[in-house]
Amino acid sequence: MVSSYLTAAKSGLLAQRISQSQQLLKNCNLCPRNCNVDRLAGESGLCNTGAVAKVSSYGAHFGEEAVLVGKRGSGTIFFCGCSLLCVFCQNYDISHAKNSSCLPMDELQLARLMVSLQEQGCNNINLVTPGHLVPQILGALPHAVKNGLKVPIVYNSSGYDKVSTLKLLDGIIDIYMPDFKFWSAHSAKRYANAKNYPETAQKALKEMHRQVGDLKINKKGEAKQGLIVRHLLMPGGAEETDAILKFLAKEISVNCFVNIMDQYRVAGTARQFPELNAVIYAEEYQQAIQKAKKYGLTRLNNS
Repeated sequence: MVSSYLTAAKSGLLAQRISQSQQLLKNCNLCPRNCNVDRLAGESGLCNTGAVAKVSSYGAHFGEEAVLVGKRGSGTIFFCGCSLLCVFCQNYDISHAKNSSCLPMDELQLARLMVSLQEQGCNNINLVTPGHLVPQILGALPHAVKNGLKVPIVYNSSGYDKVSTLKLLDGIIDIYMPDFKFWSAHSAKRYANAKNYPETAQKALKEMHRQVGDLKINKKGEAKQGLIVRHLLMPGGAEETDAILKFLAKEISVNCFVNIMDQYRVAGTARQFPELNAVIYAEEYQQAIQKAKKYGLTRLNNS
């Protein structure tokens, strides 16, 4: 299966989307925050990112889903900044802080990084927290293609993505891997100051699935195209988990590939919220797995 962006580069679609996305940086409304700052002039909004992408770290990552890791890892690029900013973020120092250790990368540097990860044998290029950097990522791709990039690209997001921005990626991104964090507007407001997260994520996941469909895996067990949805179990969040799993089965697809994650830990500023000072027990994880199966979801990570 040929990676989507290669076809887009040949047809001229990629060049068109680069131009469209760059215009959005002048009065930035790439994400649902709609900060309306001029990032081309160096201004930054909630994501704390101007015209140039900033990278925290990169390399072959073996802690991702098995269908992404393969034998030589997922070529993961951790971007600095975020449009959601959860209080319990496990990468809090990267997403929230004005991190001096973040490395600015222009389009050529980002392209070289992508190609370098492929040359190391990585199965894919895994872009972590990319929503505020769509123009920069698109701009890097022609250079990467010119230098031989061909592995699938993974859009690894919080799920807090605008449909209009996702449409710029239609025919370019191979694998979407969003989180679905909150079903309750109250939780989204309390833990991320994003009351509209639930409705935004629902629309985003529907658009992602429209573009790439259910996950396609080759004979080697490697993901090549499609949707992977992650859901992190939260303390006291059983009802929200149930609603999210039901939504995935009823509104996305019973063939949706879902990773129910039990690795919540107290991080960031979560200690300021008494209800978040807890752990997820094995029984809670098993109950979530059973709920997923009850709704007909059988493509569960590592099950």
